[in-house]
Amino acid sequence: MTDEPGDAAFRRTDLYGSNPDDPTYSGALSFLRRKYTRELEGVDVAVTGIPYDLATTNRPGTRFGPAAIRQASAQLAWQRPYPWSDDPLDKLAVIDYGDCAFDFGVPQAVPDEITAHAHQIVGVGVKMISLGGDHFITYPLLKAHVEAYGPLSLVHFDAHSDTWRDDGKRLDHGTMFFHAAQDGLVDPACSVHVGIRTHNDESHGFTILDAPQVIEQGAAKTVAEIRRIVGENRVYLTFDIDCLDPSYAPGTGTPVAGGLSSALALQILHGLAGMDFVGMDIVEVAPAYDVGDVTALVGATIAHNFLSLLAAVPPAN
Repeated sequence: MTDEPGDAAFRRTDLYGSNPDDPTYSGALSFLRRKYTRELEGVDVAVTGIPYDLATTNRPGTRFGPAAIRQASAQLAWQRPYPWSDDPLDKLAVIDYGDCAFDFGVPQAVPDEITAHAHQIVGVGVKMISLGGDHFITYPLLKAHVEAYGPLSLVHFDAHSDTWRDDGKRLDHGTMFFHAAQDGLVDPACSVHVGIRTHNDESHGFTILDAPQVIEQGAAKTVAEIRRIVGENRVYLTFDIDCLDPSYAPGTGTPVAGGLSSALALQILHGLAGMDFVGMDIVEVAPAYDVGDVTALVGATIAHNFLSLLAAVPPAN
């Protein structure tokens, strides 16, 4: 920690511990007041922004998602996430790695730039939390994770399956899991979509737990089904904020009525403790359409809780 409170993003010396003394309303805005650095020695988890939204099919603006999530996380940085008994920041050395840089004027080059950015982190054994950005970013992120860990199971929270077919030449936030399955990045038989409430006639082998089913069955049965499907596989978690009903997350580009509540989604996440997660992303937060920053706040809360999921497993470092 620093010798005195304030601007812990730049001034803190210890990578562990929460920041109870920093004001929630001022100071340099890293995620959870973590230190901004690209030094990965001794680091367990790196949080990074992927401010990309050139693959959207409806309202743009998720390029501002990482900044909004970081700002909202200042409200969470002073204590452990509820209802966890331990503070993950006491167990894990967590940094804010800053944002992925890419040339927006050469869009076809962006996927490889995102993969290279992620490889710098996961390639040295550090786990990664990515703040989007539109949902397309998961495809290049998966490529880097598969290079490090091998084929993965995907646990995917969303209103849309994102498995629509295309010719492979498009940058589209609705097709990347079709390609992830076709390219062998994820095993559909051991992967699951949670919260779906839009039609797609092809499942491509993925199990679908749609929103009405999840809401009716509740968290416990949903968790049991996710665990049954995934088994002992290594898992990548991707959370599209539009999995939540627009009443809980209005700040997104493709809202769909009839979604999960933030409370139900968090209950499901809590039930996944002990699974072998290798990384995660939280995507599609578009602050221009938000109300009172509630969407950014739930996005930050989900990422904060994911740290507790990682802390429930002894870190590799």
